[in-house]
Amino acid sequence: MAAMSDKKVEVLITTVNCKNPEALLQQMHIQSAACIGNQCEVNRIDTIQASKGSYIVYNFNERGVGLNRNNLLMRTKAEYCLFGDDDLVYVDGYENIVKDAFQTYPDADVILFNLEEETSSRYKIQKPFKVNYFNFMRFGAARMAVKRTSIQTRGILFNLCFGGGCAHAHGEDTLFLNSCLKAGLHIYALPITIATLTEVRASSWFHGYDEKYFLDKGLLYYVMSRRFYPFLILQDALRHHKTYDKTIGYLVKTMKRGVADERKRRMQ
Repeated sequence: MAAMSDKKVEVLITTVNCKNPEALLQQMHIQSAACIGNQCEVNRIDTIQASKGSYIVYNFNERGVGLNRNNLLMRTKAEYCLFGDDDLVYVDGYENIVKDAFQTYPDADVILFNLEEETSSRYKIQKPFKVNYFNFMRFGAARMAVKRTSIQTRGILFNLCFGGGCAHAHGEDTLFLNSCLKAGLHIYALPITIATLTEVRASSWFHGYDEKYFLDKGLLYYVMSRRFYPFLILQDALRHHKTYDKTIGYLVKTMKRGVADERKRRMQ
């Protein structure tokens, strides 16, 4: 099934230093077409056999989750794509869930689903709604299903400066959805679970709400909108200062310094 050229749904799996891709496919409960982007110490493309068919593994000696996802996104020919982190376990029948969702919302270019976790502060979708500029920042890439042609024809890719393995450790998924909205794509959120997050490994980028977290977040808002980034910084500080356990003044000052530091680097 996975080797067929008329793939409807393909999971684009990103991982680092994967020694056993066959076991990874089984661990993630892959039931559809899939390809693996393995950032490691060699440059090699392999084809492996598993229970559902053949799969391509792209081994590249490079780092950065956005680059890894882009390598797969530019090569896929599937009608719909899921961005599969290596700590996900997909539910039974996820391929039909994705196809049915796009049939139910024929104008959709991107559909967002729920992820289950044992303990989570992640936003949970309770009812279907259309995603816009006021609510898109609560979703990560692992929740996304995209219509390939909508993304590729508009040249939408993941930012290479943000995300795990990059200079600025988070925000690549937010920037991706921001690019989708700027391109006029239609995004829907549905209260349907697509996978479970196993939490079998520590986060590759989150090390607590330290200074770098807020420096990076300030720059993220600046990249999103050079016009409205001060408002984005302020609303973040007002809404989340208790979660961060920081004062509003500290948050605003530190996030703005993230912007100022980047401007200084550009002038050097």
